[in-house]
Amino acid sequence: MTIAIDFDGTIVEDRYPAIGPERPFATETLRMLIKDRHQLILWTVREGDKLQEAIDWCRERGVEFWAVNRDYPEEEIDKNNHFSRKIKADYFIDDRGIAGLPDWGQIYQILHDHKTYTQLLRESMGQSSADERPRKRHWWQIG
Repeated sequence: MTIAIDFDGTIVEDRYPAIGPERPFATETLRMLIKDRHQLILWTVREGDKLQEAIDWCRERGVEFWAVNRDYPEEEIDKNNHFSRKIKADYFIDDRGIAGLPDWGQIYQILHDHKTYTQLLRESMGQSSADERPRKRHWWQIG
């Protein structure tokens, strides 16, 4: 799978332009995903020196990305600047998603064990995945 991962607020706490403290188990989980043969893309608004700081910070912790801010590892060539910056990935991990950012243990379970976020939430509340949700009653079923 190709997985695009934000940096500020996702891998580290958001302290931009500084690099905040690592979010618990972020780089450990990223190393496990790399070991599982996923292609990881660093997907960030950082540019120039700030981008290089983020790449170096990850590299120092054993996280090498397949690509950075693009969906292919090759360097862009000046004459090809017409390509879209929209990244094609199977998953995007970002702290600004509608449901927020699950913890990195949950992220790994979603990707590795193919669990849904709903399943993880139910399990965290002590419900088994076999528990049946109450069925919605329609207006004609009342009474």
